[in-house]
Amino acid sequence: MRPLREVLGQRQEVLRLNEELGDWQAITIKFSGEVLPRDRSTAFKGAMFAAYPGDLVFSKIDARNGAVGLIPGDIPKAVVTSEYPVLIPDAAKLRPAYLNYLLRAQHFKTALMRKASGTSGRKRVAAEGFLELFVPVPDLREQDRLVAAYVGALEHSTKLESEAKAIEDGGLLVFEGALGAPLSSALPKRPVFVARFKNVERWSHESILRSIESADGPNQSISCLARLGDVVRDFKVGWSPKCLERAASVNEWGVLKLSAVTTGEFNDSANKALPTKLQPQPELEVRPGDVLITRGSGVTRLVGATVFVESTRTQLMICDLMYRVVFHDNSPIVPRYLAEVLRTPFLRKQIEERRTGDAPMMQKITKTALLELTIPLPDIGVQRELVNDLLLARSAAKEKREAALRLRQTAWAAFESSVFSPTEKFSA
Repeated sequence: MRPLREVLGQRQEVLRLNEELGDWQAITIKFSGEVLPRDRSTAFKGAMFAAYPGDLVFSKIDARNGAVGLIPGDIPKAVVTSEYPVLIPDAAKLRPAYLNYLLRAQHFKTALMRKASGTSGRKRVAAEGFLELFVPVPDLREQDRLVAAYVGALEHSTKLESEAKAIEDGGLLVFEGALGAPLSSALPKRPVFVARFKNVERWSHESILRSIESADGPNQSISCLARLGDVVRDFKVGWSPKCLERAASVNEWGVLKLSAVTTGEFNDSANKALPTKLQPQPELEVRPGDVLITRGSGVTRLVGATVFVESTRTQLMICDLMYRVVFHDNSPIVPRYLAEVLRTPFLRKQIEERRTGDAPMMQKITKTALLELTIPLPDIGVQRELVNDLLLARSAAKEKREAALRLRQTAWAAFESSVFSPTEKFSA
């Protein structure tokens, strides 16, 4: 354990600039420690100081929140005010990568918070206090080993996440391909130019790209098509009374918010409590197995957003910006299959074509428009098989993502425990 003043020197290179910063770059430091360019071309009032790649910079007022970081290589000439002390790591004692991770350690953050002084809400960490902090400084070889182990774990976790995405995307392509046309192939990552402004309001960016790419929809020779109104009985709309601003407790009735549906997975915690003076409408209570569709939204891609309700708490009602699909007793369509097929590009294109209203006003899809949608309708056994394969792909992807998260957490815990012991003292 050594005080930071033994491994960090202070840079106090004063800059004298006129009204413009010129090739000097103003910066901002995120609470994550990331140092980013700041959109500013005019010089600061008062004293200005230089900082260069590899320099440690921190915000006096936000250091205790994590605003401590190293100037990256893509900012060759940074300019800061006196509120941002600039420190120079001793290359013979500290590796920049090791220092970067050391600054993120919870032990270091806790010690740094103790150095903040001043009135509540305006506490600052002075350069002198910062340099008094004691930190573990192993030899350079050990620093390299610790960094290599952590970076290796991060790379492995990134690989797992890439594999998870490939599995998930592959499952979706198989699902859509079985319906006639794999329409989820990668779209070109480029802006779209349209002749009329009203077309920007009318279509989402994705829809315009897909129209350019000529995604025509399922091949009728492969998948039988049906009118949605011929395979479901009705769409039940919800209720939106004036609710409380908090979520409903376990024994209270509540009304679902639009965000319960629009994230792609049903989220029953997105609700508002029903006032006790109002009587609930039990017939609107959401149930496991329901298919919910958003009726309206201010965002085109969220109009007609669909989820299948796998599970839910009781006493939650759908709001009036949602439909619940009412199926026939002997329905020819599997509910989960319907939820999945309504997300495919072929159906999204139809929904966006049939929506009413223009941005930024509320856009809606009517019950009549939904009933007129054309959907691929293979045999019910095929529907179940397709959904099952899709769920298996998602489950495998989820396992890999969870493994990636565990790997990150374990690697970071190993780094911290290797450099900090519970009995260490961190400040002079």
